Amino acid sequence: MKNSKFVFDKFTKFLEQGLVSSRDLANELMIILKSKRDEIVFKMKLTSKDEFEVLTKRVENLEKKLQKLQPKNKKKIKRAKRS
Repeated sequence: MKNSKFVFDKFTKFLEQGLVSSRDLANELMIILKSKRDEIVFKMKLTSKDEFEVLTKRVENLEKKLQKLQPKNKKKIKRAKRS
């Protein structure tokens, strides 16, 4: 009984170490993949989601300003009469 307990304890420690090392391996693999993804995005000069949202808001604001200015410009412009 004492020997079987010893073997069982060794076996459980081996499994625990295997699980821990597999988690570490999985984490390390994910870190490597994320860094490769970031390198590719940097090389392609893509923007992040946050930057994209900021840029779209800026464009929307500029479009609103243009719409406000266009009616004013139409009133000021007078066409010359043809002779």
